[in-house]
Amino acid sequence: MSAAAAITARPPAREFGFEPADHRAISKMVYDELGILLPDGKAQLVYGRLAPRVRACGLESIGDYIKLIERDTDERARAFDALTTNHTSFFRESHHFDDFCERMWPGLVERLNKGGRVRLWSAACSSGEEPYTWLMAALGSDRAAAQKLLKRDVKLLATDVSPSVLETARAGRYTAATLRTVPSALHKAWVRGQGDALSVDPMLREAISFLPLNLLGEWPIKTRFDTIFCRNVMIYFDEPTKARLQARLADRLEVGGMFYIGHSERLAPEVGKRFECVGRTAYLKVAA
Repeated sequence: MSAAAAITARPPAREFGFEPADHRAISKMVYDELGILLPDGKAQLVYGRLAPRVRACGLESIGDYIKLIERDTDERARAFDALTTNHTSFFRESHHFDDFCERMWPGLVERLNKGGRVRLWSAACSSGEEPYTWLMAALGSDRAAAQKLLKRDVKLLATDVSPSVLETARAGRYTAATLRTVPSALHKAWVRGQGDALSVDPMLREAISFLPLNLLGEWPIKTRFDTIFCRNVMIYFDEPTKARLQARLADRLEVGGMFYIGHSERLAPEVGKRFECVGRTAYLKVAA
């Protein structure tokens, strides 16, 4: 190898010390608490996301930061928040919303109009685009009809492990670029503001309960849901973790309810026995 090539092959200089053992320690913490896998190939990502916290805490190495978060639960929560990936968009994998509106929503509206209740859960809502999309798609552009329906017993729970993205979701403020995938009729009905200072209509914000929840932790959830979205989060888990989570979600879903997962995700065989695949990563619960 030439001298020039050797220089090129060197890892980038780092502001803080970061040893392989540090990466393993962080990976174990994150896996034990959140179930997220951070293999050796993610070391640079881990460093990049934790370095600002090391700097903010006035420390000199990732090793020092690990010692801090072992005893400081608030800072550990900030570290986990920094390490979670939150990629989403309005009307992402829109075939799921189309399927829900065609398969489930008419029957649920009929139930509501007869005085029944409807419960929906966006189980990894990130910064809010998924639950807002869900309501926009279901309610359509008729605001008067939507307002009448939302006065009935319909609730949408939206949860995420990351406090920072939940703050964004509750505020419902997005850039024009973020909202560009909202169809024009729905944009006109449900988006307020001008230029790049846009927000989701308060009617939608007030219809959603945004709450923190670690999907691998304890769930203070007793109700059963008519539909659950849990998309593009299980790609970060190993197979046993996926199977356990899917089984828990299935337990919280009514028979006859729908379960939607990400396009690259699949149901574990033992969980799949409880469902019928009725569309692209769209599953109807058929057995308790």
